[in-house]
Amino acid sequence: MATVTDDPGLLAPVPQVRAPRRGLRLHDVRSLLGTLPFFAYVVVFLVIPTLVVAIGAFAGDGGFTTANVTALGDSYVLDAFGRSILLSAVTALIGAVLGAVLAYALATAKPGGLLRRVVTAASGVLAQFGGVTLAFAFIATIGLSGFVTVFLRDRLGVDIYSGGVWLFELPGLALVYTYFQIPLMVIVFLPALDGIRPQWREATESLGGSTWQYWTRVAGPLLAPAFLGSTLLLFANAFSAYATAAALVSQGNPIVPLQIRTALTSEVVLGQQNLGKAMALGMVVVVAVVMTLYALLQKRTARWLG
Repeated sequence: MATVTDDPGLLAPVPQVRAPRRGLRLHDVRSLLGTLPFFAYVVVFLVIPTLVVAIGAFAGDGGFTTANVTALGDSYVLDAFGRSILLSAVTALIGAVLGAVLAYALATAKPGGLLRRVVTAASGVLAQFGGVTLAFAFIATIGLSGFVTVFLRDRLGVDIYSGGVWLFELPGLALVYTYFQIPLMVIVFLPALDGIRPQWREATESLGGSTWQYWTRVAGPLLAPAFLGSTLLLFANAFSAYATAAALVSQGNPIVPLQIRTALTSEVVLGQQNLGKAMALGMVVVVAVVMTLYALLQKRTARWLG
């Protein structure tokens, strides 16, 4: 054992410090095994389809080509992207504002109360209530022969389609998309409202601040990143929606997902499969940019409200 001389004639033992053993322990191995199903799911349903789309977008009959990506500059493709972005932005903004108001009402309600539990549970269900089922529900309610449409026309003399059948066009899609955007906003924005501490408002009032000053100088700047991030999430949710639009819009391809469907399944215009993959790649790029901004805003929100 090594020693050190602190005083002549006195030898003191020096304890030996063992270096920690490196390598995975059994507990770490078990933890990694528990994540394998998740990573397998991500690879099968996210990584592989993305690679197929990315490779197919640059594939042609003779091998590598940029013709598919260049075709994204065609007028009808640009129009489809423009309508998709407009539809997603409008429904995200409306859903964010109305959902934030509803989330604030829940945040000020009794914690764990019946109202909050019921509305939160309903929002979780309605946020996932989309696709073909939601489209048919709106058709049965306010379609041309829907019971609300018939009631308004026969009993009150109000024809909601006097200016055209808007339900099966972009205005109808905006209404249906907003239906599931609002409850989604409640789910993603409510935790940020719960993170606002009552002491901050009390401190503002004790310093002579008004309610307007509290919201514009304290709560507003703190909630702004969370609100913007939630709005971006709603935008990505609407931009990637397909089944609802496919069931509701029977003619024409006003948005990108329907253009991709036509390119992949059309029996009139053949050889457009790779163009559909190029449009899908464009959607992936847009969603990736939006979700990157969302992650940055969420990181900023967690710094203040975590």
